[in-house]
Amino acid sequence: MDNNELISQINVLKRQKNAVILAHYYQVPEVQDIADFIGDSLALAQYAEKTEADVIVLAGVYFMAETAKIINPKKKVLIPDPEAGCSLADSCNPKDFAGFKKKYPEAVVVSYVNTSAEIKALTDIVCTSSNAVKVVNSIPKGKQIIFAPDRNLGNYLSNVTGREMIIWDGACHVHEEFSLEKIVKLKDENEDARLICHPECKKPIQILSDFIGSTAAMLDYVQKSSHKKFIVATEPGILHQMQKSCPDKVLIPAPPIDSTCGCNDCKFMKLITLEKIYRSLKEDIFEVNIDNELADKARMSIERMLNLSK
Repeated sequence: MDNNELISQINVLKRQKNAVILAHYYQVPEVQDIADFIGDSLALAQYAEKTEADVIVLAGVYFMAETAKIINPKKKVLIPDPEAGCSLADSCNPKDFAGFKKKYPEAVVVSYVNTSAEIKALTDIVCTSSNAVKVVNSIPKGKQIIFAPDRNLGNYLSNVTGREMIIWDGACHVHEEFSLEKIVKLKDENEDARLICHPECKKPIQILSDFIGSTAAMLDYVQKSSHKKFIVATEPGILHQMQKSCPDKVLIPAPPIDSTCGCNDCKFMKLITLEKIYRSLKEDIFEVNIDNELADKARMSIERMLNLSK
């Protein structure tokens, strides 16, 4: 089937099964365009919490589907490709993290949503890049804070909030691989461009940036800015929504270190395709299931975040 036929068949299956497709900004354009809702990790979690659909198809990576299932234990949650993992989530092994946590028994554990259900079960409150500052500031000043797993986001939060934190040494392969040298060259060639970056980027890129924010915040910044040209240092899937909402603006994806092109795709996000969404919905395959006890523990840390974000 071509894309038009796949889209038609997916829409039929959605109506038949009362299904909803939730897509992250980093998905390929055709997947974003068929989604019922597009958002960053926080927005996807919030939408999943309130949807009345019987079936949630999560067009994103596995931890996002796990989060949707934890919030909606009675709903069917499908991920079109179960191999769509996350290098950042993989950088925080539950057994190792449990041992790390034991060293600081009085600390409040804040974990990024980009983690497994097992890590969320070891966490006091989850955060996303959209609400991380708010989450950290909600913790009493005298309390120690463990932050996991992204070291770049953790150091950014420490600088912004003034809180000393015990930071797990993890990172996202996409945001770690941006080339500072190539970005500097791009800025020299485009003096009228604003550099915007995600807080998962390394500190030198953050220092060079005109704006630092979550995926949703970067989109909002481009939409509201009077500037007409932007160098965007995050996964380039976001450029699709930026260009749709701002067709008159020039968007330049920040390049990685090892690449002959200007792209820095997340190989996991790009595993999701229209064909895989169709097959998952049609055959009811790749359902996400989580042990009830584990889900109950993980749910508490997610609900604390969602309640704080209301």
